[in-house]
Amino acid sequence: MSDTFSKAEQEVVYRVIRARRDIRHFSGRPVPERVLLRILQAAHHAPSVGFMQPWNFILVHSKEIREQIKSSFEEMNADQLKQISETDRKELYSRLKLEGIMEAPVNLAVTCDRNRDAPFVLGRGPMPETDLFSTCLAIQNMWLAARVEGVGVGWVSILNRERVEEILGLPPGIRLVAYLCIGYPVEFREKPMLEELGWKSRMDLKSLIYENQWGQGLKSFHLD
Repeated sequence: MSDTFSKAEQEVVYRVIRARRDIRHFSGRPVPERVLLRILQAAHHAPSVGFMQPWNFILVHSKEIREQIKSSFEEMNADQLKQISETDRKELYSRLKLEGIMEAPVNLAVTCDRNRDAPFVLGRGPMPETDLFSTCLAIQNMWLAARVEGVGVGWVSILNRERVEEILGLPPGIRLVAYLCIGYPVEFREKPMLEELGWKSRMDLKSLIYENQWGQGLKSFHLD
């Protein structure tokens, strides 16, 4: 394996990161098995604390199960809408499409086995949540690999986690981390949807970097 990458290869990686989007509108075109397998293999090559590899992936084909998941979304989404007090923001939220559960050709639940390799996992003891963090790294790998394949991914977070875990039949110790909708998108937007529609702008990186301690301004180098 080469330990160097050309300038062109480097730029491709950064381009993919910048081009990743949270997708809600799907074309309905099926994702070939070989493409889905490559995406899952990318996820499985993510780093994990103690090489724990705590993830599992549940492909959800059942229409009945998807409908139950969609019902959970609708219930939680209505509850979230009630919590918004500003009229303009409430109206904008009500127009946002925040899932593609029934439209996406692939629904994928990503779980974390919190007991994998128990009782001792190298490096996990002082920070037990690192198994969940590791699973999120697998999801990011998957998301970037999908983008390279021209496939979109949408993370449905507006769910009752315990209810979805029950629907999926997860045993004790298995935690739902993400419910993803996967498929070829109608489009990849120039900007993230929430930025494009005015929900929030991207924060200035300079305001997010401190040096040595919280709140201390960066002095060792300058961001242009």
